[in-house]
Amino acid sequence: MADIIEMPKLSDTMTVGTLVKWLKKEGDTVASGDMLAEVETDKATMELECFFDGTLVKIFAAEGAQVELGEPLCAVGEKGETVEAPAKKSAPAPEQPKESKPAESSSDTPPSAPPPPAPAPTASAPAPAASGDGKRLKISPLARKLAQSKGIDPSHIKGSGTSGRITRADILNAEKNGVPTGGTSTGPSLLNKGPIQEDKVTPVSGMRATIAKRLVESKTQLPHFYLDVEVDAAPLLALRAQLNAGLANDGVKLSVNDFILKASAEALRKVPAVNCSWENTQIRHHSRAHISFAVAIEDGLITPVVFDAHVKSVFAISTEAKTLGKAAKAKKLQPAQFTGGTFCVSNLGMMGINSFKAIINPPNAAILAVGTTVEKPVVANGQIVIGQRMNLTLSCDHRVVDGAVGAQFLSALRDLVENPALLLV
Repeated sequence: MADIIEMPKLSDTMTVGTLVKWLKKEGDTVASGDMLAEVETDKATMELECFFDGTLVKIFAAEGAQVELGEPLCAVGEKGETVEAPAKKSAPAPEQPKESKPAESSSDTPPSAPPPPAPAPTASAPAPAASGDGKRLKISPLARKLAQSKGIDPSHIKGSGTSGRITRADILNAEKNGVPTGGTSTGPSLLNKGPIQEDKVTPVSGMRATIAKRLVESKTQLPHFYLDVEVDAAPLLALRAQLNAGLANDGVKLSVNDFILKASAEALRKVPAVNCSWENTQIRHHSRAHISFAVAIEDGLITPVVFDAHVKSVFAISTEAKTLGKAAKAKKLQPAQFTGGTFCVSNLGMMGINSFKAIINPPNAAILAVGTTVEKPVVANGQIVIGQRMNLTLSCDHRVVDGAVGAQFLSALRDLVENPALLLV
């Protein structure tokens, strides 16, 4: 008898999972420990593990389908075995209201959730593209899809394939040259004159929905206030360059963010009142600095955590942060790797942003926004010289962190950034 594999609970808040991709197909031999599929939860994309030996005899959920917890995904049994999809588990029928009039709302009772939106109509297949003279355009399906994704009008491209068929290589060549290859254009086209993107509606993923919900809750329920300070980044940049040059043969390549993560942990040691969480009737004081950092991924962002950063060297933090960042971008983080942070760092400086204000990631009481390093004139010892300046902005939950406490934290952080050798002790 075949074993049924159901949708497991892959995160603490998960209620439904999206079957992103099957890694095995029906008829494949599988063993316990094999990865069967990729499943997107409300927090990350994770791999579904097989716990049986045998043959993948039946797949019940198609790629892209949303599957509730406990619902069947596939069956593993003997080769050639026939398996029917188990009956869907029915939820208990909702209790009918005794009165037809709507209940009165109160300030203590949250509004009921709105009914789920009707599913979007399925888009019909696009009509065959036509060339400029009205004739049917000869283009391979792959080339058509690639042109659409890159915003390139294939009707202006002369195909190099059989009978002038446009191929993938033709689309890539057109993108590289920035001009149509054989159309009626009279000169180089510096701007794409077509639509900026396709008109379409895409369903909100579980991750994006969770991000939206948490950000709204944070911004509306947490009383944010902001403090910013400009620091002298020249000493940190000089030390980083010296260390990277001297340890290049050992594979060491420290980033500015590595130093910021370490400096944040040490600043929390000096001002521990920031390393706290609001719990309605009490404030939790954390004895350890678990520093999370924001990583942009395809469908939003995630915050992997460097645990016990206060007792780790900047070199250890650098290695761990690179590993976590790589796993985050590949959507391979486990829940234990992105939950439990006590303080968060968001760095858009690497993208050229001078300064910004980040939204607090509950249950943290603060988040640090890091801007880029800017070369600008500054006054030093009565003289105008060229300086390397960096903006740091602290967003604070005023229920936990008062203005003076936030200022003390930023002062401690500035001292560490401007005297980075202290971070190596």
